[in-house]
Amino acid sequence: MLRERFDEYISRFNAEDDTTFDDFLAADVHVKNGTLEFTGIDGMKDHYRNKIWPDFVEQLTVPRFVSDDHGAAIQMHTLFTARHDREDSLFGPVKKGETFEFDGVIMYEFDATGRFKDILVAYNSFVHTDSDGHSRDLGIPH
Repeated sequence: MLRERFDEYISRFNAEDDTTFDDFLAADVHVKNGTLEFTGIDGMKDHYRNKIWPDFVEQLTVPRFVSDDHGAAIQMHTLFTARHDREDSLFGPVKKGETFEFDGVIMYEFDATGRFKDILVAYNSFVHTDSDGHSRDLGIPH
C-alpha cells in the first residue's frame, strides 16, 4: 500500500466517515487493541459509531509509515477530545474538552485485495489531561 492510499484512510477516518471501513477493511478483519478485541467490519463500526465518536473527537496523525505488499507498520499519534461531560464514556467519567493522547505503533496485515485483515495496536503511552490541565499516563485503556 502506498502512503497516499493510507493517508486517504486516515483522512476519511478523521472525518468520521464509517464507509471508510467498508473500503479498507476485509469483511473478517481481526482487531486487537490492548485487551479490546473484535472481528469484522461491523465490530469496527460498532466501536466507533457507538463508543468513541458520540463522546470524542478523534484525530489521527501518522509521523512514520512503512509498508510492503503484505502489510504496513505505522507510528500513530491520536488525540481524543471529549465532546461533552459524560459519566460513562469508554474512558470513564469525562468533562467537555478533556483529552486523551495515544502514542504507539500499529501493524496492519493485508489480504490479497490489499484490505486490512489484521490490525494489532501496541501502546507507548496513553495520557489523560483533565479540565484543570493535569496530565497522567493511564497505561492501556481497554
